[in-house]
Amino acid sequence: MSDPSRPRASLRTAVVWDVLKDALDRRVKATGRESLDVLDTGGGSGKFAVPAARLGHRVTVVDPSPNALFALERRAAEADVADRVQGVQGDAHGLFDVVERGGYDAVLCHGVLEYVDDPAEGVANAVASLRPGGVLSLLASGLGGAVLARALAGHFTEARHALGDPDGRWGEGDPVPRRFTTEQLTALVEGAGLRVGAVHGVRVFADLVPGVLVDTEPGALDALLKLEAVAAELPAFHSVATQLHVLGETREAAEA
Repeated sequence: MSDPSRPRASLRTAVVWDVLKDALDRRVKATGRESLDVLDTGGGSGKFAVPAARLGHRVTVVDPSPNALFALERRAAEADVADRVQGVQGDAHGLFDVVERGGYDAVLCHGVLEYVDDPAEGVANAVASLRPGGVLSLLASGLGGAVLARALAGHFTEARHALGDPDGRWGEGDPVPRRFTTEQLTALVEGAGLRVGAVHGVRVFADLVPGVLVDTEPGALDALLKLEAVAAELPAFHSVATQLHVLGETREAAEA
């Protein structure tokens, strides 16, 4: 997995990382503690965990894959943050078998809700692991982005199928078990007792632009990154984003 700080990888991670870093910085100021406790559920090989550890935070990554946790360990060592990153094998359903309730200043739930049996339970568990004043970073696949991608590829029947499918899937061969609209994700966050602090569309254009153009046209990558950053905040583009990012805040965080 790529690091958010690397330019090419930033097409997929920049918007989320910028929002997350700002949220962590605000928690540092609110708590007066330079080092926060961060939980990354489904964090895989650490593409967000390791950069967060570089900021000085202590990060616990919960992931069901031993291979991903091995890659996390290696990446953390290479970044010289192994002492601040802990990998634990587990999943969102049995989260409190491996981590503490109410023990974290921030929780990342990225690419998890698509695969769990009960998304509401997944969000509820993430929220239950927050301290008062904590924040939740929620990232999930967007329905509209998938529909647009299938249509532009000429798969019009699959695009129409995804629009009518309760899980937003375009067919039996779809590798993603579930997709969401902005309304569905914000309802999950609010249903778990949090306030929605911000919503961003992620990869609005990046997955539609030919890679050869981005890699070979002078200045194209930087220009696309800037375009993504602006479009991410505009509600009109949320419905066509490949992913949707929701920042959930506890009442204490919202009032800070």
